[in-house]
Amino acid sequence: MEFKDHILNLAAKKLAGEASGDELKELSDLLKNNPALANALNGIEDWWQSSLEAERDNSAALFNNIRNKINSNQQNVTRFDWQPAGRSSQINLSMIKNYVKVAWRNLAVNKAFSFINISGLAVGMALAMLTGLWVWDEYSVDGFHKNGKYLYQVYERKTHDGIAEAGYLTQAPLAEELKKQVPEVLYASGLEQNHPVTFEAANKVLKMDGSYAGADFFKMFSYKLLEGRPESALNKPGSLAISRKMAEAFYGSAADAIGKTIRFENKDNLTITAVFENLPANSSQQFDFLKGWQDFTSENAWAATWESSSPYTFVQLRADANPVVVGAKIKAFIQQFKADEQGAKSELLLQPYTKRYLHSLFKNGQLDGGRIAYVQLFNIVAIAILLIACVNFMNLATARSVKRAKEVGVRKAIGAARASLVKQFLSEALLVTFIGALLSLVIVVALLPAFNGISGKQISLPYNQPLFWLTLLGLVVITGAVAGSYPALFLSALNPVRTLKAGYKIKPSAAYFRKALVIFQFAMSLILIVSAVVISRQMDFVQSKNLGYDRENLVYIPLEGELIKKYELFKDEAGSLPGIQAVTKMKESPTVIGHTKGDISWPGKAPGNSSFSDAMVDYDFVKTMKLELLDGRDFSKQFADSANYLINEAAAKKIGYSKPVGKPLAMGSRAGKIIGLLKDFHFNSMHQSIEPLVIRLADNQKWGTILLRVKAGDTKRVLTSLESICKELNPDFTFSYQFSDDEYAKLYKSEQVVNKLSNYFAVIAIFISCLGLLGLAIFTAEQRTREIGIRKILGAGVQSLFTLMLSDFLLPVVFALFVAAPIAWYFMSGWLQGFVYHTTIQWWMFALPGGLMILIAAVTVSFQSIKAALVNPVKSLKSE
Repeated sequence: MEFKDHILNLAAKKLAGEASGDELKELSDLLKNNPALANALNGIEDWWQSSLEAERDNSAALFNNIRNKINSNQQNVTRFDWQPAGRSSQINLSMIKNYVKVAWRNLAVNKAFSFINISGLAVGMALAMLTGLWVWDEYSVDGFHKNGKYLYQVYERKTHDGIAEAGYLTQAPLAEELKKQVPEVLYASGLEQNHPVTFEAANKVLKMDGSYAGADFFKMFSYKLLEGRPESALNKPGSLAISRKMAEAFYGSAADAIGKTIRFENKDNLTITAVFENLPANSSQQFDFLKGWQDFTSENAWAATWESSSPYTFVQLRADANPVVVGAKIKAFIQQFKADEQGAKSELLLQPYTKRYLHSLFKNGQLDGGRIAYVQLFNIVAIAILLIACVNFMNLATARSVKRAKEVGVRKAIGAARASLVKQFLSEALLVTFIGALLSLVIVVALLPAFNGISGKQISLPYNQPLFWLTLLGLVVITGAVAGSYPALFLSALNPVRTLKAGYKIKPSAAYFRKALVIFQFAMSLILIVSAVVISRQMDFVQSKNLGYDRENLVYIPLEGELIKKYELFKDEAGSLPGIQAVTKMKESPTVIGHTKGDISWPGKAPGNSSFSDAMVDYDFVKTMKLELLDGRDFSKQFADSANYLINEAAAKKIGYSKPVGKPLAMGSRAGKIIGLLKDFHFNSMHQSIEPLVIRLADNQKWGTILLRVKAGDTKRVLTSLESICKELNPDFTFSYQFSDDEYAKLYKSEQVVNKLSNYFAVIAIFISCLGLLGLAIFTAEQRTREIGIRKILGAGVQSLFTLMLSDFLLPVVFALFVAAPIAWYFMSGWLQGFVYHTTIQWWMFALPGGLMILIAAVTVSFQSIKAALVNPVKSLKSE
């Protein structure tokens, strides 16, 4: 070593804190004879002591500059002009090109780690994109209405006996009265719930879904009219607005349909006054036709009263109206038509229409979430899985720091600043992320049809929208920055003197940090798995719970056309079929009874709200439904039961009858007595408690549902026979039917989607986590080659070595279980609270996923562990 280099090495050790006492004394003596060099080194030492830690790594570059000057016989080294790195450096095209070139070479050299990083990021980003598209679609629902910011839905809150309840069902006359009496209301419209009905025209008979709406409906909502005008579409009796699909089905085109007469339910002739464009998929309202509101009130006598609630009510406020002021005005609006009883109160409130789709659940009389909970859940899951993929990159990059330590040392020694190294490592992360993003697009295109099938959406990649590409670019940049930030800062901080002097060894703190990242990965995965198990158990609970009636082998047939008049004949002929056990009918269906009555009275009635769910049925209802009759009897033709009632336990409790059979009860002017007490049964979703229910005999109902109890195993033969009977009695209507269990499943459509997606999310999270674990296992096996060789020479067997390596990876996974368990329990307990009736969270729901995760992790690292343990120690030590 040359004399001058020896002085510089001693100076480097001094600044690094590694010089011994003898070396410090030697350096002092040498500098006494070299004043010029002493002045230069004193300047560097002063800067070193006062500079930031981040700037000290440039010392190697400074020493190198001095060395070059000395070797070039430049005597004047006392004047040393140093400028901190980064102040004058500029990123230019050549630098970027160099960063990309170096990054690509590193990817090509380390193919296994590149594959693990890219595939993990690609899968994570694909999931994030799919979830983002779903969330985007959810937020877009009902966002296309031009008057959206002025549209509101009216809902009613009822308080009685200290209990508050709320819902969207309102009184039929409400819309018209609000428009008359509230100046801030520009337009108002009612909207009855959809029903499938039959139309006949041009020698075609088709069944369509639709409803009734007010005259202002098309002036409020931005449903494009192809024919007709918004102000006259529904303003007269007998008016009908139909969709393009319906117009083309009957007449071939919208233009040919306008003004035509069409037969409705084989009883009324309607005039087509408007044709609207098919409703977009992101509309929460879906219908093929709308009839005028005047027809609705004339066909339903109860719609003229304020005691019954069934339709929805929408209002459009004036542009200068204050929603808060309007809300205060209408709060007690209903009391002028229906006085509150003592101890009870009914209030009207407004909800922005654009928020209704995502916020539609009520709890204790207040809006309390809805689909927004699933939107937030999917956002969290997508971010969590993307973070798991980023953690893979962090873990593998920092684990490989041993191999790249000398590279960093050499770069710093020849003048590379820390900022340039950070940029280099971030460019590698961005390149990996960019490749992953391209691959993720391919994955999204391939999986989108299946994803749409599961979610029930019609999502497509919005290639033509700049916002999509900007969002994707942002996703790439953010993911690359998150994944590459820690490795870039970690590697760029390596001390060049130490790395070049004696190699680099990973500090225990770095190893602990990597284990913490592994714990984070598997904790997130375990949370997803536990959540999937709980959701699946709740769906099983919903499907298997005793509803209070037998939904198996129960068939629904719509009561329509000639069947309305010939129902008794149909019942006789159907009842005589060998496979039919019982036949009845009801106004709605057993799956959902949404109609309520507020005019229920009885002797000694205490002050309070008298709102009850109301069902209209036929004889043999209890028999057909297989309900449990606790006391009394079913409706019978042997008695005069036209004004008598069946009630459930909840109704008896509300009324206050301990033995209700034989006690008087009245619905409006219809006074009778209770003839039977039914055990509570579910007639709504399990999100809701069983409401008080009053059941009465149907009287001249013009639509409804025929219920048939079919003998198990005879369904196919019975349906064929029923079709023949319906064609004979009701030839103008297409035979259609539904199964009760299918209708029941529709109540939990959203939950079923979440159930399926949560299973897929959990599998993806496990896959990405195990990819990272595999990468760490490969690297650890390479790094511990020498240790394993020495252990084998000292007598360690393959089994002990395998156990040693396996335990290093499984302990973080076990620890992750204890981290994940309370978090999963907290979130899933909250989710289950959305169901009034739900399963319980049990210990095995944590133990089973935990054991499965440990098994998968063990299988993942076992191959590499066994491979490392079987290596010949002589060969491994020789290579070391």
